[in-house]
Amino acid sequence: MTWSTRELADLAGTTVNTVRHYHRLGLLDEPGRRYNGYKQYGVQDLVRLLRIRRLADLSMPLARIRRVCAGGESTPEELWAVDAELQMKVERLQRARADIATILRDNAPADAPAGFASVASRLSESDNAIIHIYTQLYDADAMADLRRMVEVDADEGAIGNQINALAPDADEETRRCLAEQLAPTLAQNLIDYPWLKDPSRHLSKSKHVAQNTVIEAVAALYNSAQLDVLFRAGTLAQDSLRAGSAETARTATGDRDSIGAALS
Repeated sequence: MTWSTRELADLAGTTVNTVRHYHRLGLLDEPGRRYNGYKQYGVQDLVRLLRIRRLADLSMPLARIRRVCAGGESTPEELWAVDAELQMKVERLQRARADIATILRDNAPADAPAGFASVASRLSESDNAIIHIYTQLYDADAMADLRRMVEVDADEGAIGNQINALAPDADEETRRCLAEQLAPTLAQNLIDYPWLKDPSRHLSKSKHVAQNTVIEAVAALYNSAQLDVLFRAGTLAQDSLRAGSAETARTATGDRDSIGAALS
């Protein structure tokens, strides 16, 4: 008994297009044809197709199926490779489910950056966008630190909201005041997370790529007044830390002099 392409596909629980695809890949040999030109498949063709479908159901890539169907010694290795790939896929799916649960729990936007669902609804569009970009530039440890910084900023809220609402033509006094209010937070971040001064070891891309990407992103996502405030606040934070370090050094020197005088 022989079958047409459609009959063969129905028997194997697949489609005519799938059978034709297997022909194109060389997984399934072209059968003989009837007098009218239609293909006629036999039992061996059906068995071959069923074997291919079984391996495909096991998630084996089609590129590997030919070797396995041949019954070579590579079969265990191929199955171990597929199993490893499935394990990674399972882990990705589990992470996705956990992220979805967090997003639903926190009523966050569906596209919230991973790990930021709890604060995503309180972030501006620009802040949300820049965090998405950071996820491609920094490693997991750096992103965890960034999440903690964002959580603190979101809880405090007022300064960030004012900067987010800042118009491009904001006056000088408004910019200065906002920079002065933001500077202590930036200074504290530099103390709590020293790697911010040199993030090289936390980069997942080259330093050149990371720097250029951040510069382009910040320039595109924030207006001129916001950039001015951020730059001023950063400068004030650095100045504050340098002044604090100098004062600490002077105090330590004074203490040493006092101890020396007492001992002399």
